[in-house]
Amino acid sequence: MTRRRFYKTVTVTDDLGIALDGRAVKTPMKAPLRLPTQPLAEAVAAEWDAQGEKIDAAAMLFTKLANTAIDRVAQDRARIEAEVLDYANSDLVCYRAGHPPELAQRHMASWDPVVDWARTVLDAPFEVTEGIVHKPQPPSAIAAHGLALKSLSAFELAAYHSIMTLTGSALIAMMLANRATVPESAWLAAHVDEDYQIEQWGQDAEAQARRAARYAEFMACCRFLGLAR
Repeated sequence: MTRRRFYKTVTVTDDLGIALDGRAVKTPMKAPLRLPTQPLAEAVAAEWDAQGEKIDAAAMLFTKLANTAIDRVAQDRARIEAEVLDYANSDLVCYRAGHPPELAQRHMASWDPVVDWARTVLDAPFEVTEGIVHKPQPPSAIAAHGLALKSLSAFELAAYHSIMTLTGSALIAMMLANRATVPESAWLAAHVDEDYQIEQWGQDAEAQARRAARYAEFMACCRFLGLAR
């Protein structure tokens, strides 16, 4: 969705809002678009300032995440957290291949550190299983993960949720939120299966383009998460 640019100047206000020609920007639900930190406010302002003759709202990821944090996460946090915990109950890193041996080894090498981190740092005893048949996690693991979610602000949780969706793993996203891993390592851990299949069968141009777009969005979400603190 695009519309013609209607403003000349973009500024960050004293209360960390965004102003276009001196007029405050609001969210789709008409709440003031105010950011939690100066660096994030400046990044959102830069996003608005970078628009050309037309505003491409779909490309303004920081603004979209900020709107989500204010209009959705802050207003309906219990539902968002419940959605995350449901995701964690069937987390990607807990379902391992038995065959072929090379893939099984890659799962262990990339995903054991994630599960071990959750067990040690979050005191969340997530269990690993072989195959794809759903195996519910211990209630204590889900409860511990839920407690970790409480430490995230609405802005952090908005970015966390997008990262979780892009990686398929609530645990990998939580490691990123706790600065226990770096984005590049997290991305590779989340794509062990996909990368293995690419090695076996190759990848077409359309799939490459989709992955590149997801990666760009993932990296932007990670940056937003860091700036929100």
